[in-house]
Amino acid sequence: MNRSLLDQILEPEALSLLVQPIVQITPTGRELYGVECLTRGPKATLFERPDVLFDYVRRKKAEVAVDWRVIELVLRESGRLPQFVRVSINVHASTLGRDPDFVRNLRQRADLAQIDLSRLTIEIVEHAPMWNKPQTRENISALRAAGVRIALDDVGAGQSNYHMILDSTPDCFKVDAFMVENLASDPRRRAIIASLVKLAAELGSGLVVEGVEEESQLSVLQDLGVSLVQGYLFSRPITIDQLLASHWITARAESTSTTLGDSKTPARADCLGTSLTSTAHAS
Repeated sequence: MNRSLLDQILEPEALSLLVQPIVQITPTGRELYGVECLTRGPKATLFERPDVLFDYVRRKKAEVAVDWRVIELVLRESGRLPQFVRVSINVHASTLGRDPDFVRNLRQRADLAQIDLSRLTIEIVEHAPMWNKPQTRENISALRAAGVRIALDDVGAGQSNYHMILDSTPDCFKVDAFMVENLASDPRRRAIIASLVKLAAELGSGLVVEGVEEESQLSVLQDLGVSLVQGYLFSRPITIDQLLASHWITARAESTSTTLGDSKTPARADCLGTSLTSTAHAS
């Protein structure tokens, strides 16, 4: 019997994982804060491209099944990362609306992988109107009660909107890369990001800006009060093996050790909800 494309995507080893560092800009430099986990489809196929893969998944209404494959892969692989590295996982809003057992199943899988839920950030991906608003809200509340942080992905693009901001009360806004194109020369984009910084602060949230490719963009973002960023300026998506061999891990480990050893150095908190000190103790 011929397998469908969806069956092939759902095979145990069909999906692969890359990570992109989320970088914290501090007065003394740049250091690894966490990683966003990025899924790729079967190698040497068109579905290796994530836009093609997830467009197909959404058309087949298979978000729940594929999101769980992704979560299982992320939890298994991220167990290899040092405990101070936060892990961000993209999950469709429709999955949170369709799966009433989402949090219980996440806890079980995290326990098996020996990943503390407090290290996880769920980035809500919204590509359609909310499937089941009460169930989505219930899952978000349960995630937060379990110690998971909530981020709203692609703010400024696609379907991410004020409705979801009100419904999810995110701990963090992930600002889409589109918003930083020509940032240094575009006062409109600067004004929008400045307004998002202010909005996030007033809601008790924070900001991560994606797609940072140039020092000029970073300089503007720092002037606007943004301290968490990701993009090609710092790293392209890489494998976990590459991350483990990179300067990001060794430099952050040294920074964490220094912070923990100096009682006069205050822990730095950020929009994803932990400090260097508390993250270092995560199990």
